[in-house]
Amino acid sequence: MSSHTHTMNHSKTKGGTPALLALAISAFGIGTTEFVPVGLLSSIADDLSISITLAGLLISGYAVGVAIGAPILTALTSKMNRKTLLMSLMVLFIVGNAVSALATSYELLLTARFITAFSHGIFFSIGSTIAADLVPANKRASAIAFMFTGLTVATVTGVPLGTFIGQAFGWRATFWGVALLGVVGIIASSILVPKDLKETPPAKFSEQLKVLRNGKLLLAFAITALGYGGTFVAFTYLTPLLENVTGFSSKWVSIILLVYGIAVAIGNVVGGKASDKNPLKALFWMFMLQGVILVALTFAAPFKDVGLIAIFLMGMFAFMNVPGLQVLVVNLAEKYVPSAVNVASALNIAAFNIGIAIGSFVGGLIVDGIGLIHTPWIGALMVGGAVLLTAWLRRLEGVSQ
Repeated sequence: MSSHTHTMNHSKTKGGTPALLALAISAFGIGTTEFVPVGLLSSIADDLSISITLAGLLISGYAVGVAIGAPILTALTSKMNRKTLLMSLMVLFIVGNAVSALATSYELLLTARFITAFSHGIFFSIGSTIAADLVPANKRASAIAFMFTGLTVATVTGVPLGTFIGQAFGWRATFWGVALLGVVGIIASSILVPKDLKETPPAKFSEQLKVLRNGKLLLAFAITALGYGGTFVAFTYLTPLLENVTGFSSKWVSIILLVYGIAVAIGNVVGGKASDKNPLKALFWMFMLQGVILVALTFAAPFKDVGLIAIFLMGMFAFMNVPGLQVLVVNLAEKYVPSAVNVASALNIAAFNIGIAIGSFVGGLIVDGIGLIHTPWIGALMVGGAVLLTAWLRRLEGVSQ
């Protein structure tokens, strides 16, 4: 008996790393597909003869799909075998991107994006539990972080690479490339992820409602949506901003997106370290600085050198809050609704995407209405909302610092 449990534990740590790698590869594909249209907005708009703002809906429409898909599908599929579910999601992802690549009309492309997004939200909510289950308890946070690295790396390399491929071979080639990533992910998962994963007790809708009835958690979700979403007012339209306002050629855009991605990676690491002790305090200052940088970008955008510095800083602060926001929600859930921590974390992924959807949608209205140059400072107003709500939550939680 004891030797059996020993080998089980041994295999658990051993099978952990390759399986985590498979999850990270899939996360990389899924993360790339969400943001890759940012670099291709201009070419998709020209090719399908639609406005930049309609092309922007390819990002907010996707984000809405994630937000709707995450909580609903998590509850509906809770009885399914984890590995089977993971494989089905990747199939949906591959098909969705292939349809996007073939789409001849804007409507079909938007629908394909929306459906692909359904695989995204639930992937991260079950992916987190699978990752946590693959390793000993004391390594859980770092296992989840490792899976989310796929998402960070996607912003760093996937998006600029996708932009580069799109400029060289047309935007459809980028979607084919992402579909191919999905194929690599599904093959890796089928080989590396163990079949007999521990089944998490199904999250009932009543549990989800319990989370939604907790005022402090709702406040945290609102902070996530505003604080993270504010940057997307400007980030979604970064390509046209760089080309039309700053005056960079499209060749430069993929290089600038790469630099932006590096800033994101730095921000993620710094944000994780800074949020360990007191996430609320760290978030308050991150949002303050982020707001200031977005206002500064409004004035810096017409100039190449300061504009680039502002964009680099925007990237750094845009994602610096992600680890803090996740930790905050998990901490609050453990304190107030301990039975529904998974649900709270899935709903927070929905909140990130509601923020992206609102941000890109508002950005589109501004581009149409008063012009590209106004996107950063209006994004700063959204982030300002997050500053106020974070201050309020700190008061409620009685944080004296």
